[in-house]
Amino acid sequence: MKVPPIVLSVAGYDPSSGAGITADVKTAAAMGCYAVTCPTALTVQSTRGVFEMQPLAPDLVHRTLAILAEDMEIASVRVGMLGSAEVAKIVSNTLKNGHLSNIVFDPVLRSSSGAALLDEAGLQVLREEMLPRAVVITPNVYEAAALAGEEAVPVHAPWDEVLSWLRTMAARLRSLGSSAVVITGGHLSQPNDYLSYVENGVVKEQVFVGKHIESGSTHGTGCAFATAIACQLALGQGLPQAVHAAKEYVRKALEASYPLGKGTGPINHMV
Repeated sequence: MKVPPIVLSVAGYDPSSGAGITADVKTAAAMGCYAVTCPTALTVQSTRGVFEMQPLAPDLVHRTLAILAEDMEIASVRVGMLGSAEVAKIVSNTLKNGHLSNIVFDPVLRSSSGAALLDEAGLQVLREEMLPRAVVITPNVYEAAALAGEEAVPVHAPWDEVLSWLRTMAARLRSLGSSAVVITGGHLSQPNDYLSYVENGVVKEQVFVGKHIESGSTHGTGCAFATAIACQLALGQGLPQAVHAAKEYVRKALEASYPLGKGTGPINHMV
């Protein structure tokens, strides 16, 4: 039997399994990959939101990553919520020393319910150490603005204005060390995703046109998107193809979602 590619999820633990490592396991399984996980933080949360967050001890995170990297042939990595500057630094250094590739960095700064998940010191570690490690980063418009130290574009701005802002943000993030940037557009009135990357010294871009899908189960879309990209890279796809496949996966997962809990439910990862 052929062994599936191994994808490492480095993220927080969501007990409702809409996001974080338990959701990443489902995404990887749906895409024909095998997920191993390293939790970075525990949360008290449900479909109604995040109520508490406790980062794990940095040494525990380091030892978990090191022992997994020693034991497994890891094909790609999805890095999500890190929770603290200390954990962010440990993760960045361990990924570098473990010579892991295909690192997809999903800069989780706030929960969808508005809870802060990383402080300013942690944000600086992301800028200085995580961005250069990743083969691609997948911020939404607010996360891209925070990483770049800029204001976010108004969500109802005309597309020409939004596209100009996206190009500026992508250039700024590349100047901080990012090899490639996908800025997701789910918060925009025109929910298009924007990819900017460098190939053979030439900056290339691609817009992935989207549409709003009415659903009360949208929790974890960013985690699923980033993990799906990591899975596609592990399966040998190029970056534009991986982004396209990930966007299609999230679209189908939203369309197939079902009510769960008393708040914002999860997408249906097993599509």
